[in-house]
Amino acid sequence: MIQLNNISTKPPQNLDREKAEKQTKKWAKRIGQLQYLMQAEGKHSLLVIFQGMDGSGKDGAVKKVFNYCHHGGVRVHSFKKPTPEEFAHDFLWRVHKVCPEKGMIQIFNRSHYEDILIQRVHGWIDEVRVQKRMEAINAFEDLLQFDNNTLVLKFYLHISHDQQELELKERIDEPEKHWKHNDGDWKEREHWDKYMTCYEYVLNNSKVPWHIIPVDSRWYRDYCMSKIVVDALEALNMKFPELEKED
Repeated sequence: MIQLNNISTKPPQNLDREKAEKQTKKWAKRIGQLQYLMQAEGKHSLLVIFQGMDGSGKDGAVKKVFNYCHHGGVRVHSFKKPTPEEFAHDFLWRVHKVCPEKGMIQIFNRSHYEDILIQRVHGWIDEVRVQKRMEAINAFEDLLQFDNNTLVLKFYLHISHDQQELELKERIDEPEKHWKHNDGDWKEREHWDKYMTCYEYVLNNSKVPWHIIPVDSRWYRDYCMSKIVVDALEALNMKFPELEKED
């Protein structure tokens, strides 16, 4: 049983930051090579899901981990409040249409899990619907994996309560970060304990396992995530297609 308050948000004390950052760069370059290979082979796709509290560094993770990927092979989608058209459909309708086709990497900055996180925290859905949606999500991710060869990697960006406060304050104090400031983030912070309870439900009830990434130190976030992505893509044993010979 995963309990987030028992998991550190900080890097190990014995890990050398300079060496880790050098290794991260090597892994990021390798991810770029593997993305190119995936696009050329056209047999697999990768869906990367980022979830985490405001200030946990989802945007930064995208930049650092996928920095060397070709822009034509990677897409990023940020899920906002559903539009009236999206509200008129089932909650996965808007998600399915932005899932990756074979050869592509799709990154979700927030995701379908918002529909059992923020909605549950604020009591907009009842517990029966939460359970049904969790079952639907598990079935949906199973469909992506086994019907379309989509590798699904899910990352929970684990930030401490104190570090989140520092990150949100930076958006007020530093002019280059003013555009990120949102008063609503501070209001959501008031529900921290409820969010942790809802996240633990998601982490413990997902069939596709989550990777819990400590993010109080962003260099360690990038280090952990890069290794996981490299290892997962390497395990696909992808190969460049051979030149087709004419008859």
